[in-house]
Amino acid sequence: MYQSRPVPLRILQVFLLFFLLALGICIVSMTMIRYFGVTNMVPTMLTLQPCVEQDSIECWIRPPSRLMHTMNDTELFWRATFVPQIKRYPYKRHRKVAFMFLTRGPLPLAPLWERFFKGNEGLYSIYIHSLPDYRAEFSHSSVFYERQIPSQVAEWGKMSMCDAERRLLANAMLDLSNEWFILLSDTCIPLRNFTIVYRYLSTSHYSFMGSYDQDGPFGRGRYDNRMMPEVTLKQWRKGSQWFEINRELAVRIVQDEVYYPKFKNFCQPACYVDEHYFPTMLTILTPHLLANRSITWTDWSRGGPHPATFGRNDITKKLFEKILESNLCAFNHQQVTLCYLFARKFAPSALEPLLAFASAFFGY
Repeated sequence: MYQSRPVPLRILQVFLLFFLLALGICIVSMTMIRYFGVTNMVPTMLTLQPCVEQDSIECWIRPPSRLMHTMNDTELFWRATFVPQIKRYPYKRHRKVAFMFLTRGPLPLAPLWERFFKGNEGLYSIYIHSLPDYRAEFSHSSVFYERQIPSQVAEWGKMSMCDAERRLLANAMLDLSNEWFILLSDTCIPLRNFTIVYRYLSTSHYSFMGSYDQDGPFGRGRYDNRMMPEVTLKQWRKGSQWFEINRELAVRIVQDEVYYPKFKNFCQPACYVDEHYFPTMLTILTPHLLANRSITWTDWSRGGPHPATFGRNDITKKLFEKILESNLCAFNHQQVTLCYLFARKFAPSALEPLLAFASAFFGY
């Protein structure tokens, strides 16, 4: 029989050296992961989540379970502009109105909006774009609870304002049930009850965005010849920042890469891009889909760069008679007196009298 030979000492030393080296590498790696985070050790992954239930239509039509996500604007806009090529939906689609609030922080008129939305669940969605570091403190029972979207700073009159509006549209478009999109500020109020607003939007043949050709320094005077050939002076338009559009036009705005750089580079203060970009682009692309008017009432009679703001003492019967009864406009080619569904600007001090007036004047 053979006797086992002892393992040479040199081999044991080499094996021990490799063992200690491997152990050292493991300790160093665990320390780096602990203190510097795993994301520094592996390649960055795309933040879009895969569709797990690919065998079910529910996977594709279910709205996001939460609005806060990690997509950047490029990823978000790409995802939001997926458009079915078959117009007939293979499921029962309940069309909703997306109410998009563009604000710096709080919504002081939220109690009035709460009353407006009450009892109409399933027919609306809410999205809030605020300063990125602002955290709202709505109760769990509020319609505004956890309705903030990932936001960035938006400066008045600059392209970052239009970026915020496109961001709101894109986030709202992730819910396929949203058919109409309304841009509102924290100073806006609803002038009619929800039923009237929904019927007005759902029966209109057009989207409500102001778009007009204005002479003088505040209209054509803001045009820059460097915008040609994409935008000519004859095509240049101006309109209110506050709009209502359908899903088709929302896709047009979010997917745009042709007109965006022209307006970003050549429409800077004293050219206020939020008054020109969308009205001009949509007038060029889809003029037949625009009503060429806004459904948000604003008082510019006092002059200056900003409209009038109404406080507690301004909330009177006479004011709302002026807003609601002294108008005439076109609706589906017919003259009507119901022209405005919303109004601005109302200060926080106006909340209490507005709540008192709401039932009698607004019907909610």
